[in-house]
Amino acid sequence: MRTVYVVSDSQLEEIKLKQREEELNSVEASRKKLEESYHSRIKILDEREQELQEEIKTLAPGKKKK
Repeated sequence: MRTVYVVSDSQLEEIKLKQREEELNSVEASRKKLEESYHSRIKILDEREQELQEEIKTLAPGKKKK
C-alpha cells in the first residue's frame, strides 16, 4: 500500500528549496575535498620533482642542465 501526502504549493516549494540547498552544500563539500586532495597531490609531486632534479645534478655533475 502506498502512502500519499497532500501538501500546499508553498510547502512543496519549501521542500524543494531545502532539497536544493542540501544538494548545493554537498556539491560544495565535494568540491572542497577534491581541491584539497588536488593541492596535496601537487605538493607531493613538486617535492619529488625537486628531489629528482637534485639527484640528477649529483649523479651527472659534468652534464648541462636541460
